Parts: sequence; C-alpha cells; structure tokens
Amino acid sequence: MLTEFGVFVLPAVPLLVLLGFLLLGRFPGEEAIARLSRRLSAAAPRPRRREGRRRRPGRRLAVAPRGGLLIGCGLARRPPPAFL
Repeated sequence: MLTEFGVFVLPAVPLLVLLGFLLLGRFPGEEAIARLSRRLSAAAPRPRRREGRRRRPGRRLAVAPRGGLLIGCGLARRPPPAFL
C-alpha cells in the first residue's frame, strides 16, 4: 500500500530522471534521432529544377480576406468611437 508521499513521488520519478539527464548534458534518444534524420535526408529525393521551362508572368489572384481576417480588416479601417 502506498503512502501519501509515494502517491506524489512515483508519478514524478520519470520527470526527475529526465531532468537529471538534461542537467548532465545528455538527451535520451539523441543518437536515434540523429540516425533517423540522416536516413530520411538520404532517402528523400531532391526535386530537379528544369532550366528550359520558365513560368510566364500571369494574372495574379486577388485574395479577399475571409472569416476573422475580414472582421479584423473591417475594424482596422474604422475610426475609434467618438466620446460623448
């Protein structure tokens, strides 16, 4: 049977262990993260850029504000309320 002290300490043990590793300058799993990063960067193909094909300047799309941005734009253009 756990005492009241044990009820509070047992959930904090993983946090204290992680904090101890971080204070010692180590991060658990950092080698695994580095290996995974190298593997993913080597496997990802880099997109090739075609030099002969260029995009023509076309008509730009008009972007109308919607939702909260519409309300924000409306409030930003309105003058402050007059004091009576």
